[in-house]
Amino acid sequence: MVRAAVLPAVNAPLEIAEIQLPDPGPGQVRVKLAAAGVCHSDLSLSNGTLKQPVPAVLGHEGAGTVTAVGDGVTGLAPGDRVVLNWAPSCGDCHFCGLGEVWLCAHSAAAAAKPYATRAGGGELYPGLGTAVFAEETVVAAHAALPLPEGVPLTEAALLGCAVLTGWGAVHNSAQVRKGESVVVFGVGGVGLATLQAARIAGAGPIVAVDVSPAKEELARAAGATDFLVAADDTAKAIRKLTGGIGADVALECVGRADTIRTAWSSTRRGGRTTVVGVGGQDQQVTFSALELFYFGRTLSGCVYGNSDPAKDLPVIAEHVRSGALDLSGLVTERIGLEGIPAAFDAMLAGKGGRALIVF
Repeated sequence: MVRAAVLPAVNAPLEIAEIQLPDPGPGQVRVKLAAAGVCHSDLSLSNGTLKQPVPAVLGHEGAGTVTAVGDGVTGLAPGDRVVLNWAPSCGDCHFCGLGEVWLCAHSAAAAAKPYATRAGGGELYPGLGTAVFAEETVVAAHAALPLPEGVPLTEAALLGCAVLTGWGAVHNSAQVRKGESVVVFGVGGVGLATLQAARIAGAGPIVAVDVSPAKEELARAAGATDFLVAADDTAKAIRKLTGGIGADVALECVGRADTIRTAWSSTRRGGRTTVVGVGGQDQQVTFSALELFYFGRTLSGCVYGNSDPAKDLPVIAEHVRSGALDLSGLVTERIGLEGIPAAFDAMLAGKGGRALIVF
């Protein structure tokens, strides 16, 4: 029996409860969590913006230690430190065959299968297949990635989503080059990781935009050279900061139609806008046919940073070891399981960076 934060139904309050985890089956491992990040995607799962069978244990950004392995598992053993991958690729589908593992057709399969039971009975589903809002979890072995040496286990939880997403948005999707101007919309956990990745890429200037003036210190510490409070004239202000032509690259980490539209308008002719934030179906973005032709800009989506975690994690870890990437700089609050609802409220209010659950 382990403690977990259970979502009994969509839009229902989380319940801290005892759950029963099975022994790992063939091809599975059991992991004792060291920490888990509270991501906006968890909030989206809880309110129905993203689909998730319920009742469920949410949480998808986590790291911990393997305590047991099932039959047929190779490459992992009890005592190994791992980062959980909420979108593990199957290696066999059309997209995996193209090398686009972040679009794997079967990466979400685990989330649709019960993985544990409540103490009083009743099946539970794992949020995004990983269910890290719990002291322990059971996942497929290929969803547990060995943690490279020299990375603190607690902060390593952030590698599972925020950092891989932000890093990948900069280096894989937008492919930011040294000396390019970059603007990042939204200074939450992913936005802070994106700012750090842009700094490491040698971008400049790096402009951060957020609705909260209180985010300026966090943004500048992550690498922003300039900070703007979101307003009606944000695109105009960004053009002023970039020599009057607009940013080379805009990265939208909010998932709102108006922010995406502003990000697009803030880039130069031929500029690139990458949408990192996850928005709802009601968020409709419109463009005129003439402006699409005239500006020659590129607008692209970004799933999990368009990352191959097995390849990107060792690269990111090297930057952590060198001190170039500061994982602790993303964390603005350390909490227990009981603190998750307050962390959700803070995200809705646009406050803070990443809340980290420490077990």
